[in-house]
Amino acid sequence: MKTIFIDCNQQLGAVWQRVHRADDPAVTINTQPFDKSELPRVVGDHEIVIDDHSYMPTDLVRQCRNLKHIVFLGTGAASYMTVAEIEALGVKVHTIKGYGDTAVAEQTIALMMAACRDLARMDRSIRAGTWQPLEGMQVLGKTLGVVGLGGIGMEVARIAKGMGMNVIAWNRTPKPDAGVPLVELDALLQQADVVSLNLVLNDETRGFIDQARIARMKPGVILVNTARAALVDEAAMLDALRSGHIRHAGLDVFHNEPLKADHPLASMQNVTLAAHAAFRTLEASMTLLRRAIDIVKRVQS
Repeated sequence: MKTIFIDCNQQLGAVWQRVHRADDPAVTINTQPFDKSELPRVVGDHEIVIDDHSYMPTDLVRQCRNLKHIVFLGTGAASYMTVAEIEALGVKVHTIKGYGDTAVAEQTIALMMAACRDLARMDRSIRAGTWQPLEGMQVLGKTLGVVGLGGIGMEVARIAKGMGMNVIAWNRTPKPDAGVPLVELDALLQQADVVSLNLVLNDETRGFIDQARIARMKPGVILVNTARAALVDEAAMLDALRSGHIRHAGLDVFHNEPLKADHPLASMQNVTLAAHAAFRTLEASMTLLRRAIDIVKRVQS
């Protein structure tokens, strides 16, 4: 079966060279950017597509006549395609879990600290010629609420406990090995000084943090999202950031990526932005691409 990696960037290309072995299936590597409408042309007659983070609308996938498998590099395929519709066309969507739990958790903690200490704002000010020390929030003894206690959430909790934070968590299903107190969601929102979103995105969690749930958060809360932007009602979050109800947001994910320069988030001083890079470490990328190749090998056998 013919395979193409449709959106291999320079960084992943270097990692690919390290993990692809001589006995692995041949894969066509496309490094040229393309418009979403060009998807059928790029896929061509390939039967397997490896997709980093390109949007794959159902109507365009339907035009890819030979396509049988999409190997999405990560867990968030639902943010880039309607999985049920695509699988109804006879195209199997494969996702890859657990490859970067530590990497994403470390980015979560980094964004939390940057938000608590206003690091990005001071960096911008200094570069612009203004020296303005800002008062931050100390995390020792503060309460971190982890929403979603999967592999990433567990890592976030582990690191935060080591920093002396009081960690509580909410999970959609029972978690007997949680290692931290599990509380009702409303209690978490009301108690947490920092809320970390680590849920998967699906039909049940889309818009999960809505206006009502944001209103239940402690005034001055720090919100960190390294999961999926669609977990949050963006308009409600923007209102809460403007009012100061959310003191600061650390965001690695956005409703439309890349984030446009004229988006309201890009001009807010109380938001720290990252370019959907939480999982981008060499260690995580090597594991991710190796697992993608192994999926290709399996479906070809």
